[in-house]
Amino acid sequence: MTTLVRGSDTLTRDALTVLQPGFVGTTAPDWLLRRIGEGLSSVGLFGRNVVGPEQLAALTARLRAERDDVLVAIDEEGGDVTRLEVNEGSSFPGNYALGHVDDVELTRAVAHELGRRLAVCGIDLNWAPSADVNSNADNPVIGVRSFGADPELVARHTVAYVDGLQAAGVAACTKHFPGHGDTSVDSHDALPRIDVDAATLHARELRPFRAAIDAGTKAVMSAHILLPALDPEHPATLSPRILTGLLRRELGFDGLIVTDGMEMRAVAATYGIERGSVLAIAAGADAICVGGGLSDEDTVLRLRDALVTAVRTGELPEERLADAAERVRALAAWTRAHRAGGATPEPGAAPQEGTAPGAEVGLVAARRALTVTPGEAPFAPLTEAPYVASFTPVANFAVGDETPWGVAAELDRLLPGTRAGSYGTDATVDGVLTAAGERRVVAVVRDLHRHPWMSAVLDALLAARPDTVVVEMGLNESEPRGALHVATHGAARVCGRAAAEAVTGR
Repeated sequence: MTTLVRGSDTLTRDALTVLQPGFVGTTAPDWLLRRIGEGLSSVGLFGRNVVGPEQLAALTARLRAERDDVLVAIDEEGGDVTRLEVNEGSSFPGNYALGHVDDVELTRAVAHELGRRLAVCGIDLNWAPSADVNSNADNPVIGVRSFGADPELVARHTVAYVDGLQAAGVAACTKHFPGHGDTSVDSHDALPRIDVDAATLHARELRPFRAAIDAGTKAVMSAHILLPALDPEHPATLSPRILTGLLRRELGFDGLIVTDGMEMRAVAATYGIERGSVLAIAAGADAICVGGGLSDEDTVLRLRDALVTAVRTGELPEERLADAAERVRALAAWTRAHRAGGATPEPGAAPQEGTAPGAEVGLVAARRALTVTPGEAPFAPLTEAPYVASFTPVANFAVGDETPWGVAAELDRLLPGTRAGSYGTDATVDGVLTAAGERRVVAVVRDLHRHPWMSAVLDALLAARPDTVVVEMGLNESEPRGALHVATHGAARVCGRAAAEAVTGR
């Protein structure tokens, strides 16, 4: 057993300091406020905690009334993954759309405006951007969350995003280190594995992270993935070779290392959240993200006690826990200084000449991201209310299924009386045609190339109704088809609006 240099109170506070837990509800529960008073330094927010900007600002103000340097984090990527606008859909297209446009000043402007809105609501740490190179088009969890499949493109847009976000006073947390793009398994469900050599990893996966570190990203989030070329035994989140050897020493990152959600099955199913958290801190992580699935006081106490016990038994060096806690406090000091200095900018402060100003930058970006491909016959824009058939795949955990998507609402705004239906794996063309009646059909798909059932129903629909318009709102990997094919490169609300404008000629 080690000899403790510091008192138990200090050790307990350090253990609480390195946790980033979530909670249920739109107001802060008493247990959370009490633990903040005892040393908890971070709180993670999710869609279940958000109703709107005023409520969110009141929530974060209440947290800071308990402790003014508490880090308030959120998973707000824009695009398909939004918590700020969980009930409406995002005002900003996601990374895939921005990468498709490939205008780094536009990406910087989008990130800056998103950061400004977060800062106004009292958020100071964003678990974004995704710097994953989506080299596997069948990836079930990254996809449109990535800027693309080209490492150089991903690197330059990651830098622009980090710059824009942090210029608004919100710390960026670049993820999912060392790269989740070449996986065919969702780490929410199981442990993904990337079997490529170290040279490929350095040239492809690590390129955007090197760039983000050089750009000064304040935080990096680790991935629960196994990369045998770097560490054949431990997933990255639990690997000293990857977090300390590669990220700290080789790449020179000196900021905060945050784990991906510790309750994700890639770690929890093998190690459990308590042991997983101890191993992560020992490996070099500084903050334990937990709360997407486990969001109660008992979880916080279990992890706190596991860390304290690990120090007392000698499994976790006390100096390592103290160092992790100090890095959390350092980031909190940076964010507090930005708040105190009035760093929250006005709309339009970041965009450069030639890019969209302020609050409308998301819509302008979504419009620029469209790819519109005519069919064989001349296309006449829709002038009467259509029937929108949305073919809906099962949502991954990161995106969730609570946020609306598609084009039906936006088409109804332009063509009142638009009707719509949602179809899953049991969809039939007869069902779609019966529901549509005499109306023109707009078929909305998402990652068509990944779903044979979706492709089969769409082909049958096009055979029966060649004038069907197709809107692809996921990865644009399938050949265009239909009377008009519109690729939005993401399913954010603004992407739906841009698509609706395109098919109506507005």
